[in-house]
Amino acid sequence: MRSIWNGAISFGLVSIPIKLVNATENHSISFRQIHTEDGGRIRYRKVCELEDREVASAEIGKGYEDADGSIIPITDQDLAALPIPTAKTIEIVAFVPADRIDPLQIDAAYYLSANGVPAAKPYTLLREALKRSRKVAIAKYALRGRERLGMLRVVDDVIAMHGLLWPDEIREPEGVAPESHVTVRDAELDLADALMDTLGDVDMSTLHDDYRSAVEELIAAKVEGGTPAEQTPAAEAGGGKVIDLMAALESSVRAARTARGESDEGGRGDEGAESGTKAEVTQLQSRRAKSAPASARTSSPATPKQVGGKKSTSASAKKKEAPAKKSAAKTTATKTTATKTTAAKAGAKSTTASRKSTASKATAGKAAASKTAAKKTAQKKTASAKKTTAKRRASA
Repeated sequence: MRSIWNGAISFGLVSIPIKLVNATENHSISFRQIHTEDGGRIRYRKVCELEDREVASAEIGKGYEDADGSIIPITDQDLAALPIPTAKTIEIVAFVPADRIDPLQIDAAYYLSANGVPAAKPYTLLREALKRSRKVAIAKYALRGRERLGMLRVVDDVIAMHGLLWPDEIREPEGVAPESHVTVRDAELDLADALMDTLGDVDMSTLHDDYRSAVEELIAAKVEGGTPAEQTPAAEAGGGKVIDLMAALESSVRAARTARGESDEGGRGDEGAESGTKAEVTQLQSRRAKSAPASARTSSPATPKQVGGKKSTSASAKKKEAPAKKSAAKTTATKTTATKTTAAKAGAKSTTASRKSTASKATAGKAAASKTAAKKTAQKKTASAKKTTAKRRASA
C-alpha cells in the first residue's frame, strides 16, 4: 500500500520511524457533469476575476478572507515559519481507556507501518504495551496543513491510528431530543427488548451497499447497449403516521422471528397474549371519521311507506306523517329499501316485523274501503286511519 505521510512516533525518548497508510477506501461511484443536449463534459477553469483570464496552478497561492471581504495573502513561507513540533511527528501525549473516547470524535482511520528494519523493535514494543495495558494512546500530529488529534490502538498485529475531532468541534445536541414529555410503559420496553434479542447479532462482513450494486448494474447495462432492468420501488416509509406502537412492536418481533425461521410462540407481549389475536399496524382514525358513525346511529329509524287507498287519502296521510318521515325520506324512497334499512338495525328486528304486519293490514282495509264506500265513508275511514296511525306511533 502506498504511504501518504512519512514521520515518526514520539514515545517518550523513543522514536519510531513509520509510514502512514490509508486504512479505508471509498467505493462510491462518481459521476461527471455533462451537457444534457450533446453529452459534452462540463469543465471548470480557474480564472482571475481581476484580469478575467485563466491562470496556471503555479500562479495560485493562499489568502484569508477577512470579515469585510478583503483578502489577506498567506504564503508557504509564512506557514513554514510557524512552530509546529508535530510537523513530522506523531507525539503521544497520554494513554487512556478506550471507553473514554466519544465515538462522535472518531474520524478517518490509518495504518502505521514500521519504516525500515531499525523501526521493527520499538514498533513491536509499543504494540505489545498497548495490548497488555488495554488502553489507547492519544497523540497529536500534523497532516495536510493543520494539526490534528489522533488515537492509536492495536488491530491484529498492526498499530492503527484514528483521526479525532477536537472537543470543540463536537456540537451540543440542542433542540434534537423530543421536547414533549413521553412515558414509555414496561410492556413496550419488554417488546423492544424482545425485538432486539430476535434480531440478534450480525456478521459485519455480510453487509453491503445495495444501492451501489444497483448503480453498477445500471451502468453495465447501458455500456452493453441494453435496457436496464426495472427495479422494484422501495416501500414508502410510514413517517409522520400515527400508529399503534404496541402492535408495531409485536408485528416487528413476529417478522424478525419468521425471517430467522423461529417459532412465534412467546413472542407477544402481555396484551397480545391475552387477546390471542394477530395485531397489525393501523392508522388511528381521525375525529371526523369517528363522528360519522355516531351521527348515523342517532338518526331516526325509517318508517315503512304505506300504499293503497285513494290518492287524496294517501296525500293527506303523508302530510300528517311528514315530520316523522323527514329523516327517513333522505335514505329510502320505497317500501323495500325502508324494510332493508330497518332490518339492518340489530336492536329493532321484532319492532320492524310488527310494523310491517300492521301496515299490511291497514293497507288491505283501506283498499277494500275505497272500493265499496262513498266519498263521505272514505273520509271517515281516513279519519279512523289517522287515529290508528297516531296510536301506532305512540306505541312504537
